[in-house]
Amino acid sequence: MNSATLVQKLWNYCNILRDDGLSYGDYVEQLTFLLFLKMADEQSQPPFNKPSPVPKEFAWPTLLKPEGEALEAHYRKLLQELGARGGMLGTIFRKAQNKIQDPAKLRRLIADLIDKEQWSSLDTDVKGDAYEGLLQKNAEDVKGGAGQYFTPRPLIAAIVDVIAPRPGETICDPACGTGGFLLAAHDYLANPDHYKLDRAEKKKLKNGTLFGVELVDGVTRLCAMNLLLHGIGSESDEALPVVTRDALGEKHGEYDIVLANPPFGKKSSVTIVNDAGETSRESLTINRADFWASTSNKQLNFVQHIWTILKQNGRAAVVVPDNVLFEGGAGETVRRELLRNADVHTLLRLPTGIFYAQGVKANVLFFERKPANPKGEANTRKLWIYDLRTNLHFTLKENTLKRGDLDDFVACYNTRNRAGRKESERFKCFDYEELAKRDKLNLDIFWLKDEALEESANLPSPDVIAAEIASDLEAALEQFATISDDLK
Repeated sequence: MNSATLVQKLWNYCNILRDDGLSYGDYVEQLTFLLFLKMADEQSQPPFNKPSPVPKEFAWPTLLKPEGEALEAHYRKLLQELGARGGMLGTIFRKAQNKIQDPAKLRRLIADLIDKEQWSSLDTDVKGDAYEGLLQKNAEDVKGGAGQYFTPRPLIAAIVDVIAPRPGETICDPACGTGGFLLAAHDYLANPDHYKLDRAEKKKLKNGTLFGVELVDGVTRLCAMNLLLHGIGSESDEALPVVTRDALGEKHGEYDIVLANPPFGKKSSVTIVNDAGETSRESLTINRADFWASTSNKQLNFVQHIWTILKQNGRAAVVVPDNVLFEGGAGETVRRELLRNADVHTLLRLPTGIFYAQGVKANVLFFERKPANPKGEANTRKLWIYDLRTNLHFTLKENTLKRGDLDDFVACYNTRNRAGRKESERFKCFDYEELAKRDKLNLDIFWLKDEALEESANLPSPDVIAAEIASDLEAALEQFATISDDLK
């Protein structure tokens, strides 16, 4: 069975459950619980004969006998008990709840779908790609909001290709979502065209190379399952590749590579409830001694945080919205300190219409942490900017971003010899002295003429224009909401 067939088979059951009000996200979450239990049971039998992390009274066979209310009651207790455990069990089942209210449909999902497959014997690519396919379908459900945790995979693949991780390097994503960057890094290292890994290196790749941090419990479990189905970690591991925590709260280690697409949305905030029951939102400013500036801007905080968790000469690629490039105040401070302390060598201006979260104009910043320059000079000497935005139009359905659309950027990046880069129509170099003279050290630089603004040019198709207008309006509304919250 190939991954496309498996995705379709799994997804057909979702249409049945949606009649009961189950969202795509709820469905994928319930599949995650059941798949873990089924695979843990398979791994405890020949030829694997591994000890199961699941207590016998909650193992997979206990779900096959009961029916009706007895099944629902047992499943509810199972989720509660396993959620209180440590290790991978705690990660997968933390705060788990049964969202399938019809016991007959729950039994059908267990007996007719999950139990009829031998998941452990399926090729890793098949079951991994199938689960990744479910996550993408879930992200496409814009109403559910799951798209905020899903970065376009072609973009991730191109970023990992130019970062070019090496065996033995540690890789972290402090806002890992469903694990796209971690999986792409794993696949790059495991690809025999890149490296011939020995047994010790393969073991290190499976456990001890990839580290993810995620704020939301439900997303952490999806990431953990995604990694597990791709052969990363194991059902019994205590040292988990992904944990639930607030990455911005404190430093959580140092890594050779950091890859991240931090959550969109300009401000961190906290909801306050007064004695009368009235609620209000207040900006939550992050104060850390190792940060250059205190701000409630989440993206600026993530940029600072990522710099702190990089090892000396470590490499980073982080997706940031446009405001990080031009915002004054703390934004200017962060940009100035980043260019001084790190080698910020490349900026990729991303096209609109590629993210499930609408209203986003984003970029990818590539930088390396460097020791302090003995002459007091900035470590950034040249910033190369690739414009993949001007006159390029993508949508989530009709004209999706493909890996081939980033081939020219990857070639221009010239991973093996960055000193040998050459300028082109879309790739330009800017000296540090030139950048330092710009007002507020604004890095939102563009030079190509926008054909849509030229009188003689043909306008883009109506759907592209409508999508861009909607994107701009949503971005404006978000900024107005932020201002309104601050005024309150």
